[in-house]
Amino acid sequence: MPDIKTQEHNKNIISQFTKQAVPFTKKMEHSHEGAFRLMVKVTGVTKDDTVLDVACGSGLVSCALAGIVNHVTGIDITPAMIEQAKLLQNSKKLENLTWKIGDVTSLPFENDSFSLVITRYSFHHMMDPISVLSEMKRVCKPGGRIAVIDVTPDKDKADRYNKMEKLRDPSHAKALTINEFESMFNQLNIAIQKTESYGLEMDLEGQLKASFPNPGDEVKIREMFEEDLKSNNLGVNSSIKNNKIYFQYPTSIMMGHKQ
Repeated sequence: MPDIKTQEHNKNIISQFTKQAVPFTKKMEHSHEGAFRLMVKVTGVTKDDTVLDVACGSGLVSCALAGIVNHVTGIDITPAMIEQAKLLQNSKKLENLTWKIGDVTSLPFENDSFSLVITRYSFHHMMDPISVLSEMKRVCKPGGRIAVIDVTPDKDKADRYNKMEKLRDPSHAKALTINEFESMFNQLNIAIQKTESYGLEMDLEGQLKASFPNPGDEVKIREMFEEDLKSNNLGVNSSIKNNKIYFQYPTSIMMGHKQ
């Protein structure tokens, strides 16, 4: 049973992503073809793979992989996200998918169940990310792969970046740096075999429209981006295009093998 602090954080995640379920799914940036191609390349998925998508959200990764692999299981704590995932599956006429609602800190699967265990854009919401990675390792088959895709801010920008994201999305916990991810993988004896990085570009107003910050925090976020245009202290390459502020989430794909 999660402690009280974790239970409260999980309630916050469910609250935020119940509201975000539809706009998150509809944002084209989350279905960027180039990012999906890079994910497929790094993970090396084949038709023989059985995949677990941890904190699968609205099923964007699950459905993308289902067109390649044998079977995909997606698990997420937010029922509204799973409903969106089922709608997406139906729209794509995919049969080889199973959905579960559950807490990813205690995965309801047997040891050594999946050849690929993957998660995308989820670790920055985790109160105890190493416990989630440990669970991912547990349910991965020996010789299988474990892949994490998430924002990885530079060390000297991380504090400011996390402050901004916490304002934008109160369920944000902490974005880890590459070094922090490497340390966590090493602690669990998961050797990182491949790492790739990319920038996921968003326009600020579009992202705020799809988010649900607390009242008054949108003003603070805009002020932080106005400052970032001058100082680059968020590490997101803020710029002006067509009179709009655009920025890039510094994203990494890390893939390791289970011995």
